[in-house]
Amino acid sequence: MRIGGVQKVSLIDYPGKASAVIFTVGCNMRCGYCHNPELVLPERYGDAIPVDDVLAFLATRVGKLEGVVISGGEPTVHDDLPQLIASIKQLGFTIKLDTNGTHPDMLRQMYDDKLLDYVSMDIKGTPDSYQMIAAYPIDMDAIMRSIEMIKKSGVDYEFRTTVVKSQIPVDDFKAIGEMLRGASRYALQKFRSGRTLSPAFRRETTYSDEEFEDIRKQMEQYVDYCLVR
Repeated sequence: MRIGGVQKVSLIDYPGKASAVIFTVGCNMRCGYCHNPELVLPERYGDAIPVDDVLAFLATRVGKLEGVVISGGEPTVHDDLPQLIASIKQLGFTIKLDTNGTHPDMLRQMYDDKLLDYVSMDIKGTPDSYQMIAAYPIDMDAIMRSIEMIKKSGVDYEFRTTVVKSQIPVDDFKAIGEMLRGASRYALQKFRSGRTLSPAFRRETTYSDEEFEDIRKQMEQYVDYCLVR
């Protein structure tokens, strides 16, 4: 497990809970809009933080924080992720996992072992646009297995999409809605330019507030609750 950073406290990453955030190094996608290029590309990252140091820090937060978010990068590319989460759970924290859903077998293992209290899965686009947006070969069967598993898990969750206007035309949200039909919560995330994995995305834009409101209303035909952030 390579850990690239720890945010000591966050009030926004875990809905309803004060949390710490652990960022793992490495990802199996290459989304151009990603704001954490050093976590996606291990060769850009220096020395990792030892797991024992992270656990020692978390031990000092017992009683002060409620949860821990495991983010990245993509945490599920690490075979020892379940062991890390189990160690954190032993300290008494609840766990939120941020994932792209490409490893449904590991996700199933963690659900079966009751390691997860909240799962947030990124939805990149429609089945036809997924590989273009991820900029990497994608197994859509794995993505769909994760979506259905998360919906049926009985564990709190949300799906979320970072919206780059040139990548997701308004008409594409119908196909995304069909992918997520029956989900309880879906978040539309406004793309913000700045430091990105691909420099070309510094010139990209997203939809206006009014357009986002129209998309949000459209998505609520498919999901129980849709928000814009």
